[in-house]
Amino acid sequence: MFFHNSNSKTLCENLISTSKFLILSLFNHQKPPFRYTQNLKYVNVYMKWKKDSFFDSIEHIHKSIELKPIIQLKNFIVNDPNGCIPISAVSKRGLQFDISIKVARFLRQYPSVFEEFRSPQYNLPWFRLTPEAAEIDREEKRVFEECKEDIKDRLKRFILMSKDKVLPLKIIKGMEWYLGLPERFLEDSKGNLDDSFKFVDLEDGLKGLAVESKGEKVLSTMQRNAMKSAVYFGGTLEGIEFPIFPSKGLRLRRKIENWLNEFQKLPYVSPYEDFSHLDPNSDVAEKRVVGILHELLSLFVEHSAERKKLLCLKKYFGLPQKVHKAFERHPHMFYLSFKNKTCTTILKEAYCGKSSIERHPLLGVRKKYIELVKESDRILKKRRINNQCIKQEKLEKDLDSHSHADSDDRMEIPL
Repeated sequence: MFFHNSNSKTLCENLISTSKFLILSLFNHQKPPFRYTQNLKYVNVYMKWKKDSFFDSIEHIHKSIELKPIIQLKNFIVNDPNGCIPISAVSKRGLQFDISIKVARFLRQYPSVFEEFRSPQYNLPWFRLTPEAAEIDREEKRVFEECKEDIKDRLKRFILMSKDKVLPLKIIKGMEWYLGLPERFLEDSKGNLDDSFKFVDLEDGLKGLAVESKGEKVLSTMQRNAMKSAVYFGGTLEGIEFPIFPSKGLRLRRKIENWLNEFQKLPYVSPYEDFSHLDPNSDVAEKRVVGILHELLSLFVEHSAERKKLLCLKKYFGLPQKVHKAFERHPHMFYLSFKNKTCTTILKEAYCGKSSIERHPLLGVRKKYIELVKESDRILKKRRINNQCIKQEKLEKDLDSHSHADSDDRMEIPL
């Protein structure tokens, strides 16, 4: 009977309309995480790459590629019981050390690191470390021993970011240099790994290393820093903004700037959390990808890595096929350097202002190695100058001897 009254019917419609408006207003004001997750679609934006001389000039990043085979050869020599090796021990291992020239020639390019001498028994070149290189090697071992827990924690986080909390050993070994793991770290599992690590058999006969989190919540670098700033309180899908550092002269169009502002407000999905509920074509899913890349680079020694190395992790970390676009769409967070005929991804946050990214304990040691390697250029230059002086002196002596011989011949000519 209530609906037969026209005034009552109008009043009812008004109440329903008002209720709908209030509910919609409430949802728009609070913006619950699930609305973002399900409704916000991927926005296609393009940002032009801009060269930045600051990031292109960070020496320990761009010298890292040159340093890696030097350290591998250094370790090979140190591991020998005699502390020295004949050239025959490494002459055919160039591929193993990623050296494209003859190993003997490579060793002679770094006289500040490798000292060449002749064996008293065999007339062959032998090599050992210089005293300066041996001293840095001892310091490196001390750092490894003192910071073993830190290095182990970085490995644990690296594995926990993977989809199944397990990675093939070949993948871990391929990233050893970036994680700062000592050589043979995995081989000595009893001394270096705790009971949360477990070696497992994977498909295709591969061996893997798994980690059990034991129900403990693992916080990412972003979450820990946000808690220190009191902008994150430990919940799931809370909005955490990435620190951004625009390059000089890089201006964004209004449309892109608006998109970036909205992107920053999206819920932050930790690299250690389940992401199966996310729409892979949403901006929230992209924010998770950016979060994984941020966390990975935070763990690495130089907070940088060759882009091709990161792309190899797609399958294991649940990253999309076109993950490389994340670097291009977020130049305020990542810088792509094209020095050394490769593409290196650099986390800007680690090098801008008062960084909240934890410094890797091995970084200081690598910087010392780089300074020692640079000394090789000065030694070789000095040798070239000395050789030129010796050749010049020999040439002058030869000219003098010839001139004396000519004068003697003239004196002996009979009248």
